[in-house]
Amino acid sequence: MEALINYILQFGNLNKQQIDLIKSKAVFKEIKKDEYYHEAGKIPREIIFLTEGIMRVCYYNNKGDVVTKYFIDENNFLADINSFNQEIPSTEYVQAITDCSYFTLSKNAMKELSMTIIEWDNIVTKITAKGLADKVNKISSMMTEDAKERYLSFFEKFPNLANRIPLSYLASYLGITQSSLSRIRKYISQTKRH
Repeated sequence: MEALINYILQFGNLNKQQIDLIKSKAVFKEIKKDEYYHEAGKIPREIIFLTEGIMRVCYYNNKGDVVTKYFIDENNFLADINSFNQEIPSTEYVQAITDCSYFTLSKNAMKELSMTIIEWDNIVTKITAKGLADKVNKISSMMTEDAKERYLSFFEKFPNLANRIPLSYLASYLGITQSSLSRIRKYISQTKRH
């Protein structure tokens, strides 16, 4: 719970009463590795703050292949904000890659916090803007890089994730085949030894 509160406090000031209200609305949950937290076609009814583990956001392309859009790790919010706000079905799946622990804030909890805490909407706007900027930064740099550069920059930005994510998911995220990723990893490990 402290991780959630500390994260929120980076975006605005809250007094003890407001913090206690947030704590009373947050619900702790867990999910096992490989389970789906959310499925496409469903309307998201809550946002989550991941405290332990890694989740991936993915979708099926027109060929029926699963494409990984991005990964979320500890101490980050995860929400399909568009679907959540407009109450429309999401087009994405969210899957636990490892065992995960997280807190949820339901739609009603978010409304109540918005009506009770003056700063709340401001804080949510700032957190949403940071989330979108992070997402754009992850995707835009990959557009200009070749497969090896994409892998190396992913490894550089998320050193603690690279070894915790199955190769097939990482390859899907990087937009390459699993065999290409294996070749790249082999090549990099050989060049590091020389």
